[in-house]
Amino acid sequence: MREIVYTAFTSLDGVVDSPGGPVEGHRSGGWTFQDIEFLPEAYALKGEELEETSALMFGRASYQAFAPVWPDSADHAGYKDLPKYVVSTTLAEADLTEGWGETTILRSTDEVAELRKGEGGAIFIHGSAELARRLSEAGLIDRYHLLMYPVLLGAGKSLFSRADNDKRLLTLRASEAYPNGILKLIYDVG
Repeated sequence: MREIVYTAFTSLDGVVDSPGGPVEGHRSGGWTFQDIEFLPEAYALKGEELEETSALMFGRASYQAFAPVWPDSADHAGYKDLPKYVVSTTLAEADLTEGWGETTILRSTDEVAELRKGEGGAIFIHGSAELARRLSEAGLIDRYHLLMYPVLLGAGKSLFSRADNDKRLLTLRASEAYPNGILKLIYDVG
């Protein structure tokens, strides 16, 4: 069985959208680069993840935001040829970006569950907050890789659903605190 890993920058109050800019349009867009000292060691997790990533998964909106940028980005060069999965009921094959690795559209959570049952390495989800919440509610997220920032945003997409779901325990796999207040938190689900 493959693991599905959700990786995110998150504020202390659980906001995960627009960390690099005003993509979602709330007033705090770009919060990862504002007011917090940049320390390269706090971002080492991203390089560690790349070594483990066998495929990427996105929701439609995140795919459409990343696909025009990541294929030519030096920061994301390691992801270029990896297989990609986009979970969407509306995205057409003609909307896929060429030259960014094999891309498969999955039309339902059930198709994600089938993919997860197969052979292969870890599939990492970047961005895609709505997809991550839906997969979490379906019990399909195996691990969380979080860089938690010492900010309270008060607006934006939340990391977790507020639905009345059954309690799930997380097991801390690794953590580290950095002098700029960022925390690395890696949790296994279940």
